[in-house]
Amino acid sequence: MQKERDKKEGKREREVIMPIYEYRCNRCNREFSELFLNPKGVHNVTCKYCHSRNLTKLVSSFCVHQTEESRLANFDTSKPKGGNFYKDSRNVGLWAKKRMKEMGVDLGSKMDEIVEKGRTGKILDEYNK
Repeated sequence: MQKERDKKEGKREREVIMPIYEYRCNRCNREFSELFLNPKGVHNVTCKYCHSRNLTKLVSSFCVHQTEESRLANFDTSKPKGGNFYKDSRNVGLWAKKRMKEMGVDLGSKMDEIVEKGRTGKILDEYNK
């Protein structure tokens, strides 16, 4: 309704430009990001590596905050995890906690303590003594 009202009042529709776009080159298959401070530049993109104009615009990644409880509830132990999965330290110990829960094993605060040491890297201190 707002767009219809704006058209009747002669207002121009404003295009919202997000300044960083991500692309994949269809020639060399490399991915790259491009920052645009001027909206006119969005239409003149070439590959940073091979200078091809044959590009595919990618959807940028984003994250959603979840509690430990909701991450555990949504975690599927049967699916393999990619290489980036454990770069997020919150995922260390998640598989073990979920499997124990599925098997009905409760190690209580002891397990939480071990997982927390693993996430912070302090568990290595115990083995490097």
